[in-house]
Amino acid sequence: MDALLPSVWNVLFDVLIGPFAEFAFMRRALVATLALSLSAAPLGVFLTLRRMSLMGDALSHAVLPGVAIGYMVAGLSLSAMALGGVLAGLLVVGLAGLVSKATALKEDASLAAIYLVALALGVTLISRHGTQLDLLHILFGSALGVDHAGLLLVASVATASVLALALMYRGLVLESFDPVFLNANRRTRMGRWGSWGSWVWQQGFLMLVVVNLVAGFQTLGTLMAVGLMMLPAVSARLWHDTLPAQLLNASAQALLAGVAGLLLSYHLDTPSGPTIIGCAGALYFGSLLLAPGGWRPRWWTTPHRVA
Repeated sequence: MDALLPSVWNVLFDVLIGPFAEFAFMRRALVATLALSLSAAPLGVFLTLRRMSLMGDALSHAVLPGVAIGYMVAGLSLSAMALGGVLAGLLVVGLAGLVSKATALKEDASLAAIYLVALALGVTLISRHGTQLDLLHILFGSALGVDHAGLLLVASVATASVLALALMYRGLVLESFDPVFLNANRRTRMGRWGSWGSWVWQQGFLMLVVVNLVAGFQTLGTLMAVGLMMLPAVSARLWHDTLPAQLLNASAQALLAGVAGLLLSYHLDTPSGPTIIGCAGALYFGSLLLAPGGWRPRWWTTPHRVA
């Protein structure tokens, strides 16, 4: 028995720790994924809280034309593609808000129409000015290919996003639960900001979403970046009723999915981005079965008729 312990430890080390200890690209991918988990997953909780879950998916597609233009101008330059993605995302958000105010369409409908056009435009631009490999890299990312510049971008965005969310936390909670109170109450500490209206808080929040999606496109791709934002957030709602607990749970699930996805990608030689999102999906389905708000606890507590 004592002889088996060192061999078991060696196997566990080779499987769980060895890839990160041996290869620098795995360490960079790990740090980038963990940084995104800490910044993106809490934003997903607020998106679900505000019933804007599909908006995150729409915005992840909407940044593609800006990424494509940045690619056309400077090639696979991370800074150029990131800047183009941020500008494109903010432009789409602004256009959707403008259309909803000037027409009978609601913001979700106008955003759906604009992001579909943006997605088609982005794919067309990349296809005409790049290779099939470039298109796949931009759409699905490569966490294992993160370089020092990409890691610096992700870490900077994650740090700024966490700080901004901490500063905006009270206003976002008030705007999500009671926007009328936020606009009307000028005697509280939030009154000075609340007088600007809910629109300011919503646009500031959407800017954070866009920036995080752009930061995640190199590791997860423009199509997959929203997965690490939304799947842990949806799962967290099944486990907890309070907002702080959901924020912590979402980040923890995103961290677990990131580590597990990188290890599986390394050992099974699968694409890193889809593998990470697949792990997040597995945690989601596990939450559906086991969480207090899931299926099995409700089935156990449902009274069954006896024939």
